[in-house]
Amino acid sequence: MARWRAGAPTAVATVVETWSSAPRQAGASMLVGPDGTAVGSVSGGCVEGDVYARAQQVLQDGAPQLVRYGVPDDDALAVGLPCGGEVEVLVQRVDAAASPHLGALADAVAAGRPTALVTVVAHPDAGRVGAHLVVPADAAAPVLGALAEGPQERRWREAVARDARALLASGTSAVLDHGPAGEPAGRGVRVLVFCAAPPPRMVVAGATDTAAALARLGSFLGYRVTVVDARPVFATAARHPGAEVVVDWPHRYLAAEAEAGRVGPTTVVAVLTHEPRFDVPLLEVALRLDLGYVGAMGSRRTVEDRVRRLREAGVGEVELARLAAPIGLDLGARTPEETAVSIAAEVVAARRGGPGLPLRGTSGPLHR
Repeated sequence: MARWRAGAPTAVATVVETWSSAPRQAGASMLVGPDGTAVGSVSGGCVEGDVYARAQQVLQDGAPQLVRYGVPDDDALAVGLPCGGEVEVLVQRVDAAASPHLGALADAVAAGRPTALVTVVAHPDAGRVGAHLVVPADAAAPVLGALAEGPQERRWREAVARDARALLASGTSAVLDHGPAGEPAGRGVRVLVFCAAPPPRMVVAGATDTAAALARLGSFLGYRVTVVDARPVFATAARHPGAEVVVDWPHRYLAAEAEAGRVGPTTVVAVLTHEPRFDVPLLEVALRLDLGYVGAMGSRRTVEDRVRRLREAGVGEVELARLAAPIGLDLGARTPEETAVSIAAEVVAARRGGPGLPLRGTSGPLHR
């Protein structure tokens, strides 16, 4: 955003849509500056060279380009997408004059307010390609930007903003079809709705060496990590650099965060204390919330004892079935860092729906 605020142009290449085994998801972007620097990726390296050349051209002439890469897997090497699949990329020039509302999007993301960026990627009038709307999740907040001009603009704008808010509610980015006058499911107009939401939460209970390693991995995976422990001698920033550290009873902290609406379906809770006085009250709270992943460390005997205590506390079988314990995938881990990798791997599998098996023993597309 520093370049945008300074008025310098940037070419932004954005994945609009993917098919089959394309490696990146809709919304993945690569930025190319006027000095030739490139940041980000649209394919993990497969087509970046061609996209970079197109970005340089767009910086010069300002005309957006919508390009589709890839053919069926057996011929993919010939067109530079050896992983197979197809990917459609929009390359456009962005600057403060042409896109004056992107600063509001950056401010909203920094403040943790879910916001959608709507971009026209196809339209019968080529001059409308690249137009933006910034749509806050709050329906009372103003929608910024314009998709077009003329009497149909308001109708189209309202229809797209309504659809964008629906996608924000599910946290999903998508391509939508509309008619030129805003008719839903119309043909001829396509918009990419990119949902910019706050990073998902990872709450690590127990300020242990494994917690410190998991906090580093969680941050690397894009989580906002909080390490919480009731023991101030262990819950210190020095032991857990880069993580938010809270001195409190974990169950009390999680209950307060849930009451404030700061945890939800994307939240990960990793219980690493393996002490009943900490574990059981925390898991009573966590398993009754709609969270993305709840795991707890411990031996087989510890897990059995913990489950018995949770049943006695009134936790039901459906809730207990959501508990990943012992926590992590079986990697043969020994060190805190290796254990953290096994936990992070299980978190990714739970988030993406993967089975956690060696890829060489599976078949079908690698990218779901």
